[in-house]
Amino acid sequence: MENNYSQLSNPEQTRNLLSQLLQAQTFPIPEEPGNDWNFREFLRILRRRSLVITGVATVVMITFVVGMKLNQKPPEYVGNFRLLVEPVNEDNKALEVVRDPNPSFGQNSLDYESQIQVLKSPEMLGSIIKNLQVPYPDINYDSLIKYLKITRLDETKIIDISYRSHDPIKVKFVLDQIAEDYIKYSSEKRQTKLTQGIKFVEKQLPFIQKRVDQIQQELQSFRQRYDFVDPETQASQITIQVNSLSAQRQKVNQDLAQARANFAMLQEKEGETATLNNAVLYQQLLTQIRQLDAQIATQSTVLQAENPSIQTLQEKRASLLPLLNQEAQRFLNVKLAEVVTQIQTLEVQSQEIAKVEQYLEQKSKQLPILARYYTELQRKLQISTESLNRFLSTRETLQIQISQTKLGWQLLQAPSLPQKPIIAMDIRHSILWGLGISLASGIGIALLIEKFDNTYHDIQALKESINLPLLGNIPFEQQITISQNPASEHKIPVVTVPNSLLTVIPTQDYSEYSSQFLEAVRVLYTNIQLHICDRPIRSLITSSATSGDGKSTVALHLAQIATAMGQKVLLVDANLRQPVIHTLLGLNNLSGLSNLISANSPGGEVIQQPSTINQLSVITAGPTPPDPTKLLSSEKMKQLMADFQRTFDLVIYDTPPLQGLADATLLAPNTDGILLVVRIDKTDSSMVQRTLENLKISPVNVLGVVGNGQKSNFSNY
Repeated sequence: MENNYSQLSNPEQTRNLLSQLLQAQTFPIPEEPGNDWNFREFLRILRRRSLVITGVATVVMITFVVGMKLNQKPPEYVGNFRLLVEPVNEDNKALEVVRDPNPSFGQNSLDYESQIQVLKSPEMLGSIIKNLQVPYPDINYDSLIKYLKITRLDETKIIDISYRSHDPIKVKFVLDQIAEDYIKYSSEKRQTKLTQGIKFVEKQLPFIQKRVDQIQQELQSFRQRYDFVDPETQASQITIQVNSLSAQRQKVNQDLAQARANFAMLQEKEGETATLNNAVLYQQLLTQIRQLDAQIATQSTVLQAENPSIQTLQEKRASLLPLLNQEAQRFLNVKLAEVVTQIQTLEVQSQEIAKVEQYLEQKSKQLPILARYYTELQRKLQISTESLNRFLSTRETLQIQISQTKLGWQLLQAPSLPQKPIIAMDIRHSILWGLGISLASGIGIALLIEKFDNTYHDIQALKESINLPLLGNIPFEQQITISQNPASEHKIPVVTVPNSLLTVIPTQDYSEYSSQFLEAVRVLYTNIQLHICDRPIRSLITSSATSGDGKSTVALHLAQIATAMGQKVLLVDANLRQPVIHTLLGLNNLSGLSNLISANSPGGEVIQQPSTINQLSVITAGPTPPDPTKLLSSEKMKQLMADFQRTFDLVIYDTPPLQGLADATLLAPNTDGILLVVRIDKTDSSMVQRTLENLKISPVNVLGVVGNGQKSNFSNY
């Protein structure tokens, strides 16, 4: 067996072999994208929550059946009769010309909804109840109306009256009394009430009409007096006028300011000069004087001042100066007069605008009062008009109904004695409904639980959620247990590599572990070794976001597989808080890593080798120190980790969870990286995301993620 390991002593040969093994194996992650993905996901949820669905559906179904039994009533009998309340011949067509156009009456002259309410009213049923109480004293209005049903038969002119009771004779008697009284009502009482209604309406109409005319006259006088159309129009007109006046005032103020500035400028020397620049005649005279000055200057260079030519030029210049001054004074006076006139005109315009603004302001203040009075008149007119229209419509309707009541109602179907009871409840239909409701309740509760379940349910969900390499998928293994007996025998599973290239040390019995579990651990080891192509992984940390994710189990089996591959492996239990490696391997924990750091114990004293596993060295955690973080961050720990990496081919550190503890992040910079273990159906995804966010700010290399505890989607090859 040792000869077999010597064949793989060269690390390069080992990596080549691992590459071949990886190509020969398929990573057990289902990839079946398609249009039915949502349906498949729904089926997976139903399969995961099958116990919840079954339990909830059973409870709901039992409750439904018990409730149905408790609410089961004795059989009831129902009878009915039908009345034709409008004529069906052509005589009623003449009523179309006077029919009320109000849509509330429908297409028929009779308001069936109102008529049915009248037939069910206490006044209508009072005399009937007195007759019914002779043989049946228990009958009152509430009990009668509870079981009496009056409806219109579809869109016909027929009213159907039914009554139900546990006594068929009582049903027949009640319906006979009701039918007799309703027919009597149609020929006498109803016509009398309609006639009284018409008299009341005709008595009130003159007063209502007078009120409408009076309000209309008041509204007309108000509009003529105040030139008032409606509040919105008046407010809009005032707003437009105010805006227009504001613009005019702004323009006048600007022009007035400019005119006053021009007036002030004309009274200054600089302003006079600037104004004279626009005087054509003045500029012409000034040009002539300048030309004479130029000629005099030119002649003076050649001739004496007493020369006739020079004197002639000077005389011309002297004659132009008075004209120049006169023209300047005239032009300035004209400009001053224009500016003064403009200022006076603009001031008059400003005063007129102020008067109009004052008028509009008064009108604006008066507008709410006028609008309120106008609105009140409009409201009164609307109420009076509606009241008048309602009375006119009611009079017309009553007249039509009076003409119809003269024809009388006809009994189309007389009451009969019920022979068969009605079925209170269809048992089969109810059971089907109960099954549907219970199943829907179970699925709803399951989906609700699924919504609040924040764990990863399969390896595919983990792969899509985490942006890290997925190095392994360890299936759920029922046989993996934590033994609490240190003296118990622990055997490592036999793993045979294809083509007999490697024969793993015979360890645990094959029957205790499934082939899927062993293959998954081998794939994890292979992926780790091939994760970084330029150099092999010499040391790593196995950790998790929370406790109970199986990181220690993954670390142990990964060390065993690496040992079986011919590697010299050291498994270090760096969980100084709650160590478990010694329990998994049945080793003593009297001395370990804590002694090696704090007491400077020799390494040979703390390194243990399980008797059944060659090439595997183990350092247990040792006694729990008061401050594990201080020991793990010490320089001695860094030196030990460097020595371990030089001595062994692979060093695996089992550390506490990452969330809330700094142990793993203190050791990670001295290794090749962290292997993050996530438990399927257990680890909270928010804790994993929070852990990864915390690792981003630390100088830590995360090699990848290992899914642990997958219970499905593994195929047998």
